[in-house]
Amino acid sequence: MYIPDHFKEVDPAEIASIIAGAPLACVVANTTEGLVANHVPLMFDKGGDLIGHFAVANDMHRTVADGQEVMAIFRGVDGYISPNTYPSKLEHHRHVPTWNYQVVHVHGIITFQHDERSKRAAIGLLTRDQERRVNGDKAWKMADAPADYMLDMIAKIVAFRISVTRTIAKSKLSQNRDQRDFDGAVEGLKAHGDQALAERMVTKR
Repeated sequence: MYIPDHFKEVDPAEIASIIAGAPLACVVANTTEGLVANHVPLMFDKGGDLIGHFAVANDMHRTVADGQEVMAIFRGVDGYISPNTYPSKLEHHRHVPTWNYQVVHVHGIITFQHDERSKRAAIGLLTRDQERRVNGDKAWKMADAPADYMLDMIAKIVAFRISVTRTIAKSKLSQNRDQRDFDGAVEGLKAHGDQALAERMVTKR
């Protein structure tokens, strides 16, 4: 990934925030059939590995070798920045459009797990976090579903973990602009309803 120095993201807390805020990752691998990619939610376990699962019907666990390197791409907030939002445009017109965004590339070694315990752990980690966020005290639990139904659903997935070897992150949030043009970009985003990106730019300034 191309990362100019002023867009390089090195803050561990910010990187963790990007991933937690956009857990649906694009997992990319090079195989004998060429590049393959699948979109799956991933979460970190206590040991720092990324945990997830594929459907058994998904060929990725067959075309990707156990122990192979993969890359998980997490994309955070993003949006279009118009030159019209820069006050300095009126003075010299030396501006072009751009796109602001945050993204994290996590490289690692993938291993697949077919045992019931690992599959329950993968599902449990994801649902525990997301259900608490969405439903609070009324969070759905695996125990809420009939046991035979859960066994059938678990049989239809393959768990996996990615042992992280390298993380690269980028926050392209107009850090290279002077204050008045930066403020103009923020106000332009707000005017078009892109509050999330505007707020992220301000917090990262």
